[in-house]
Amino acid sequence: MKPTHYMRLPGLAGIYLEDSYVLSISEAPGELTFALDAVLTATNARYHPPKPDEQYCYAPGRLVFEGVTEVIWLRRFTQEYTDATGAADLGNIDSLVFERGWYRVEGDWGSVELQSSCEPEFRFD
Repeated sequence: MKPTHYMRLPGLAGIYLEDSYVLSISEAPGELTFALDAVLTATNARYHPPKPDEQYCYAPGRLVFEGVTEVIWLRRFTQEYTDATGAADLGNIDSLVFERGWYRVEGDWGSVELQSSCEPEFRFD
């Protein structure tokens, strides 16, 4: 079976992860959370035209995995990147795929596999 791309997940509808910025990553029992400055696509109800100095429509929020029973860090980096405004981030999420309750998330910050009984969702701050 081939892994499925995140754009098929209802809880991530209208979110484009590849150009979203990861601000932090946190773990708690049963949960893994990525704080994001997320790119919204035109299909998202909160979408608005990008600001004059931005390429995309951004919104703060969290990519939340709940019901997590196992987390396996394959790689983890703490390097921060600084944009033209001086804001720091951990890079992007380059890939999020899933298969049978297992999720693999990769980006500049590292690579993690996790097992979860729930589909991830994006929650606006």
